[in-house]
Formats: sequence, structure tokens, C-alpha cells
Amino acid sequence: MIDVINLKKSYNGQIGLKGISFSIKDGEFYGLLGPNGAGKTTTISILSSILTADSGKVTIGGYNLMSNIQGIKKIIGVVPQEIALYNELSAIENLKFWGGLYNVPAKQLSDRTNELLQLLGLADRKNDRIKTYSGGMKRRINIAAALLHQPKVLFMDEPTVGIDPQSRNLIFEVVEKLHQNGMTIVYTTHYMEEAERLCDRIGIIDKGQIIAEGTLDELKKDSNVKETIAITFSNLDTNKLNDLNSFWSNLKEVDNVVSFYSSEVKTDLPKIILHCNQSGMEISNIEIKKTNLETIFLNLTGKQLRD
Repeated sequence: MIDVINLKKSYNGQIGLKGISFSIKDGEFYGLLGPNGAGKTTTISILSSILTADSGKVTIGGYNLMSNIQGIKKIIGVVPQEIALYNELSAIENLKFWGGLYNVPAKQLSDRTNELLQLLGLADRKNDRIKTYSGGMKRRINIAAALLHQPKVLFMDEPTVGIDPQSRNLIFEVVEKLHQNGMTIVYTTHYMEEAERLCDRIGIIDKGQIIAEGTLDELKKDSNVKETIAITFSNLDTNKLNDLNSFWSNLKEVDNVVSFYSSEVKTDLPKIILHCNQSGMEISNIEIKKTNLETIFLNLTGKQLRD
């Protein structure tokens, strides 16, 4: 359904994308995961024709992005990171406005609007102005606006940022239903648990490059990370960190928390504690983490997702 080949983009001399390539199958739920500034939004913006790439090739549903933007716009829906609604209009007025831009016939638009308001739990608030809505309710209407013309592909750029748990769970249920019905979804997120729950495959992007890609099981296998011993120190300095690097070959440090990657925690934990005590390092907390997307990401990038 989507093929991206050697996509590049720069801003004022700063490289945003360094020639990324990936493919997404028809009906696949693909997650794009990365820290701030990694290139997630740039990628989504190019695929949805909001930005123009410097070079590379993109085809969506058989249409070439560079030569047939209008063909692509007919088959994609876009849920942007920023809310794109008119605050002085009601929910139903907003949806009818956006549906008109998609040239959805009036009768079909009326039926589709009511269907989506029901799906997203806002039928009882359809006549209220958007300015009276919570952040989560606005996000839901934003999603409804992207679905009015029944797109084949849905791009969602961090759709659950800053919203209440009720709205987040409802959005999960909606996108899972869309996926079950065969829609291709490209989803960027800051939240590991979202990617683990929703995505068939995940691309990890960092500094404008795809550094790993696959199913969760494939990423676990390829990362060679089994378990993590995360130790928080109250007195970690450069000398002590250098000492740990000399003692343990596979570790990462973030904000005084050192993650030791281990294939045998029961054997390795006593060794690590003994070394730290002998080196005068004060341990304030120890946490054993099973291998998950967070530990894989930290191992690959050396940073937390929200860095």
C-alpha cells in the first residue's frame, strides 16, 4: 500500500530525514516510534502531502506522490498533531465543513457524520461548540474529520498526546476497529505501550534514519536484549560512570539511572551490587525490567523516548 524509497528532507541546512526507506502492506498497522526531533512528523507530513521532500520516491495505493498528489489525497485521511477545528462552530458544523472540502455528497455526509459521532462517543454533544470540549473530545472530533471520506489509509500523528484516559481508551478501540476492518494505519507515538498494543510492525526512527524495523518479537530478537537491571545512584559522577563502563561492557546511563543489560539476571545482579559497594557507589533503587519495547529502544538509541 505504501512504499517509501530514500526519502530526504532538510530545513535551513539542518537534515531532517537522511534517506529513509520502508514499505507498509495493505491493511497493516504500522507504528513510527522515535524521540522528539527524530523525523516522525516530517515523515508523516511528507506522506500526507503537507510537506515536499527534497528527494526520494513515495507511492501510496499505486499513486506517485510527486506526480499525483490529488489521487493520493482522495484515499488518505490525516489526523495531525495539532487540533484542526473551528472553535466557534459545533462538532457537526465542523464535520460538515471538512466533509464539504472532501466533496462528500450531502446525504452521504449527513449519514457519515452521525455514524462517526456515534462511533467516537460524541453524538450527545454534536451541537455544542468545539470551544466547550475537553482536549480529548477535540482529538476525537479531529479523528472523525479524517474519516469522513472513508479513506483507505489513515495517518495519525501522536493522536493521544495530553488527553484524558477515557478518550485515550476510546481512541484505541476506534483505531483497533478500523484496523480490523482492513484500513491501513500509520501511527506515530511517544508512548511505548501504545505501539506494543496497537502495531503490527514498528519502525524506530532516530536522527532522521530508520534504525530498526519489525514486529515486536523481531525487534526483541534482533536487539539481543534479554533483561535490564536498572540501578539508580545517588552519587554518580563521571569517574564512577567510567568505572562502571570498564566493569560492564553493555550499559546505558540516563539521569543517574544505569541500565545493565544481562542475559542472566540472577547471576549478574549480585556481581553488580558487590562492585558498586566496593567502589563506593550509593544505590538508591534497583529495578529488574523484562525485555519490552522500552528496553529495546533504550538499547538502540541510548536515550529515553521522550528525550
